[in-house]
Amino acid sequence: MSTQTDTDETDVRHFIDVDDLSRDELFAVLDRAAAYKLAQQNGEDHADLAGKTLGMLFQKPSTRTRVSFETGMTQLGGHAIFLGADDIQLGRGEPLKDTSRTLSRYVDAVMARVFKHENIEVLAEYADVPIVNGLTDDAHPCQTLADLLTIREHFGGFEDVSVTWIGDGNNVAQSLVIGCAITGIDLTVVTPPEHAVDEDVIERAAELGETPTTTTDPLEAVEGANVIYTDVWVSMGQEDERDTRLRRFEGFQVNESLLAAADDPVVMHCLPAHRGEEITDDVVESEQSIVFEQAENRLHAQKALLATLVE
Repeated sequence: MSTQTDTDETDVRHFIDVDDLSRDELFAVLDRAAAYKLAQQNGEDHADLAGKTLGMLFQKPSTRTRVSFETGMTQLGGHAIFLGADDIQLGRGEPLKDTSRTLSRYVDAVMARVFKHENIEVLAEYADVPIVNGLTDDAHPCQTLADLLTIREHFGGFEDVSVTWIGDGNNVAQSLVIGCAITGIDLTVVTPPEHAVDEDVIERAAELGETPTTTTDPLEAVEGANVIYTDVWVSMGQEDERDTRLRRFEGFQVNESLLAAADDPVVMHCLPAHRGEEITDDVVESEQSIVFEQAENRLHAQKALLATLVE
């Protein structure tokens, strides 16, 4: 795992994007996540972070991120503290670097869900404890951990698995590109030209050994796909672009007609879903949908990540 901060005694490891884990470390986190999932199902104790505290810093609201991290720390024997922007001094103008240095003296790790990616980088630069990226405008690596765990569960591994991302080249897509590159998944990304994945993300994937196929043709992109994955077309903070985005994404909806062009794929969505926009209600509720297994796996993957960083 890459190191961003040095302390007097040891290296502090952060998780800002998926490639902060090496391939071996990523697979070890997924193995541990699977073990935690089985332990929970069997009612077995796995309090590996007893006495530890996670600070959860939210500039953006969330359902899955907050509940999965808070529940995860409880199941690991620790404690989580919710810190909304209006609950702490950030809302009154305190610099992020001061917040980071102060929290480092109280908690054992910080999960931050923020808007600008540079904000998570500032937190990591000044922290003496692990910083976990719970989402930025550029990346959502915790979602990718859950996605990879879900794909591995369903297909028994990553070899010969073909994934098609359809829709917006957003933060979820960009972390997925990196995760697929590390694991060797064959990824196709299909977006309108105006909403492609950032070129630097494609270059990072190439350096990791796997360059995704990119296209603007949804029907071509889903042919032969084992997994079709989508996300909302209008994310938080983009509401004023809604009408323009809906026009640009016409023809990119994941619906029964699109699925018919593939060979019996499973369907993923990181949620929340805008049913009737990027995906239809009947697809979400279909037997091909694994979106709720995917949502559950946020819990198990994040527990494994936290235990790896904090222990």
